[in-house]
Amino acid sequence: MKTTVSIIGLGLIGGSLGLALKRNPDVHVTGFDRSYATADEAFRRGIIDTVAPSAKSACEQADFVIFATPVNTTVALFEEAVNWNFRENAIVSDTGSTKKPIMQAAEVLKKKGIHFIGGHPMAGSHKSGVSAALEHLFENAYYILTPADSTTEEQITRLENVLESTKAKLIVLQAEEHDRMTAIISHFPHIVASSLVGRLAAQEEGQPFVKRLAAGGFRDLTRIASADPVMWRDITIQNREELLSQVDGWLGEMNNIRAMLVENNSDHIYNFFNQAKEYRDQLPSTYDGATQGALYMTFDLHIDVPDHPGVISEITKILAEADISLTNIRIVETRTDVYGILVVSFQSAAERKRARQVLSQETDYSMHVL
Repeated sequence: MKTTVSIIGLGLIGGSLGLALKRNPDVHVTGFDRSYATADEAFRRGIIDTVAPSAKSACEQADFVIFATPVNTTVALFEEAVNWNFRENAIVSDTGSTKKPIMQAAEVLKKKGIHFIGGHPMAGSHKSGVSAALEHLFENAYYILTPADSTTEEQITRLENVLESTKAKLIVLQAEEHDRMTAIISHFPHIVASSLVGRLAAQEEGQPFVKRLAAGGFRDLTRIASADPVMWRDITIQNREELLSQVDGWLGEMNNIRAMLVENNSDHIYNFFNQAKEYRDQLPSTYDGATQGALYMTFDLHIDVPDHPGVISEITKILAEADISLTNIRIVETRTDVYGILVVSFQSAAERKRARQVLSQETDYSMHVL
């Protein structure tokens, strides 16, 4: 008898989950999305096996339910779901990037005897929507589970078994621990990146050429500031307490840096940059097979190519013949702190590594992974 998994919300994450779960022939995936066109596309693409007429219907016929909706939407649906008739021993989960508000909202389900385990697959894409769904999106990514205190080991194991076909690395954490760590390495960096862009915009009037110079390293450094502002507004509000703590620590660090600049001691300045370099160089690299972290990243390959006609078509031809897909390609004019005038982006670390190997065999260009 097949296990039924219902996915509520069939965007990038929900659609990719459907594809990954369907790797297991013993799993039947039912899907619901408030957009019928989205649900229909998911069915036609084989992302789901059945289209549910409502979220209520999807939940009531499932052994496992995964809410792949924005956190605020999930919280609102939980309030409705209290009155739905879930299967006995059904397990409910979600994919939200902040866990504390989700766990608090899930209390209403627990009081009705519904088992809830929070979830957060730490993976993403530069694209959104069901059309961008990828079967391999979660492979080698961390997938955090945040059980309640009353959750049993047997319930956690059941959910882990269902999620096994995602090929993600399943980790169990407390909700507070999850939110603190994602604030440090994902949520707060978005705020910093956006503030840096704000500083650039504020000074552009007096220095109009500065915007063109920012097309190099500055653009790469602040890439995450291009993320969906609605989503990041919600995340900032939901993880406010942890972010306030990070901002306070950042202000202290900036005061230390200001004091260092006032002092103007060359040894202290050197130590500041050297310690940062040494620690950063020790961070795991996805090129070497490390797991993708919480901060969505592009998989870029910087290539030093000569400036002659046809060089870009030469690169793309080599990659096309090797059946390697690109997500983006651009020429960098401002070279400060940038390795390689041509930046090619890929869907995964594995694709980038394969591209580098193929290009190394076919060309003598120098290539770098930052």
